[in-house]
Amino acid sequence: MRPSRLRAWMAAGTAVLIAACATAPEPVAKLPPPPPPAPAPAPVVQAPQPLPFLGKVSNAPTPRDYRRDAASHLYGKNVGRIYAGKMPPLLYAVGVLQVDIDGRGNVTDIRWMRAPTQAPEVMADIERSVRSAAPFPAPVKMGRVTYTDTWLWHKSGRFQLDTLTEGQM
Repeated sequence: MRPSRLRAWMAAGTAVLIAACATAPEPVAKLPPPPPPAPAPAPVVQAPQPLPFLGKVSNAPTPRDYRRDAASHLYGKNVGRIYAGKMPPLLYAVGVLQVDIDGRGNVTDIRWMRAPTQAPEVMADIERSVRSAAPFPAPVKMGRVTYTDTWLWHKSGRFQLDTLTEGQM
């Protein structure tokens, strides 16, 4: 072999050896895999907003004060059934009723404190009158209220409430 060729082979071999001994190139940094796509946000379900209160309100601070507002309300709902003037000395029935009213004026319960049991038709009529008069004025200062009133019943089917009575003869 010729010396020049030998030198060429030796130079190439040396270059290969030097290249093999050199430090390996740093690997290219791998980027972390992209995060999985975020799930679609759950639809926002809003609770239905309560309807605004459009009824009458009572600013009565006590159940006793509220009783007047409730009696006036009942009179307004039963205009043709109110006994005008002083009641006669003998009444067909007298009943004492306790009524629970919630914050929106709805009747939640009725309890007899003194039921006119001798006149069950009067009891049913009074209960029906109270329930059908709802909603009552909303007791805004108390949130809810239990009030008591006395029903004075004439044999004609007309009545007065003790709170607004014109008295008896």
